[in-house]
Amino acid sequence: MTHSRRTTAAEAADPGDSGGGGEKAEPVRGRRRVLLLLAVAGCAYLIDLCSKLAVVEKLEYRDPVPVLGAWLELRVTRNSGAAFGMGGAMTILFTVIAVAVVVAIVRLARKLYSVPWAIALGLLLGGALGNLTDRLFRSPGGLQGAVVDFIAVRGFSVMNLADWAIVCGGVLIVFCSFRGWELGDPGGKADDATAGARATGG
Repeated sequence: MTHSRRTTAAEAADPGDSGGGGEKAEPVRGRRRVLLLLAVAGCAYLIDLCSKLAVVEKLEYRDPVPVLGAWLELRVTRNSGAAFGMGGAMTILFTVIAVAVVVAIVRLARKLYSVPWAIALGLLLGGALGNLTDRLFRSPGGLQGAVVDFIAVRGFSVMNLADWAIVCGGVLIVFCSFRGWELGDPGGKADDATAGARATGG
């Protein structure tokens, strides 16, 4: 009787080792990661959209506003190309690429369990949607709208918050890849350690 009670208590303490408990947890984790991706993307998109509306109304056709002297200024420009002003004659191509990025991220979200990857892809998605909105709805139209850029870094480029979201998302993806984290990983060393302990019966 004593042995039976101890076994029952051990099973209750670790439901993941029982028959169906571990399998039922997987979809819940998946839904949480997708919601995180959408939350990050939504925040990045709304911040970018609101910032562009504000600077166009308040700063366009006016003198630059210094933030850190001449090193960082708020200066509104219209960019028909990609980041750093490249490819001004290829606006439609960049629009198609942005749409492809959005579609790819949406497809990847179905197997997304990793928190770091959810944040990274959310930043990419929000940034891509932010600049895609400009391509679709700003003049001259016809998928060739010019993107609003306003963060001018001396000797570097004039960018917007969507561009910075894309850059940060890309850096985080490189970091996740370097650490060996995959889309299906819960993320981090703690999860890897837990999985290893269970595999060895610990």
